[in-house]
Amino acid sequence: MSNDARIVETLAGVTTATITTILLKKGLRNVWMRGTRPLRPDQPRLVGRAFTLRFVPAREDLATPESWSSPTSTRAAIEAMPEGCIAVVDAMGVTDAGIFGDILCARMAKKGVAALVTDGVVRDLSGVLGTGLPVWCQGAAAPPSVAGLTFVGWQQPIACGGVAVFPDDVVVADADGAVLIPAALIDTVLELAPEQERFESWIMDEVERGAALPGLYPPNAENKARYEASKK
Repeated sequence: MSNDARIVETLAGVTTATITTILLKKGLRNVWMRGTRPLRPDQPRLVGRAFTLRFVPAREDLATPESWSSPTSTRAAIEAMPEGCIAVVDAMGVTDAGIFGDILCARMAKKGVAALVTDGVVRDLSGVLGTGLPVWCQGAAAPPSVAGLTFVGWQQPIACGGVAVFPDDVVVADADGAVLIPAALIDTVLELAPEQERFESWIMDEVERGAALPGLYPPNAENKARYEASKK
């Protein structure tokens, strides 16, 4: 199994809430991308390497419909996206100009892009939903991107929802939003996350049986011993 396949298989069963807890214990507090809400309530949890795209404020001589044909365009960036990546777009939190519409999202879906994550919005909402591409964003707006933004490049460090994202970092997105795992910490998260999920599942079972939280969550020595015994 390739390393990326192992990452996807392992983290598909780990919530973003668990990942943020693990990263908090490693000193990282700012990994949840603000404004990244699932466009559909039934979107599955998705995992992939970040493919970054960056917008800056609109400048009238650059942010024009003609720019869509430029070599530095969202169209060109989409053609560079590898299968299985998660497109992470820095839209500066702008919510009155849609960065992608149905045609661009359809092309991303056709290329096998796993998801689109942005702190901005999309346009052509019904069409975007029809493409089947999972999207995490702040909603929808009718105006095109050039009404408020200028596209400047891809596969460079960006800020998305107040989080620094570098190409090939790992992104996990679920009902709670999108979370970044720095590439240098992915092995640590892969080691710790499944055990954290098992432990919290055990705690939930105890709560369902009527156990009180003090001494259980977090566990005292007695409950730690009971948990370890339950694994044998």
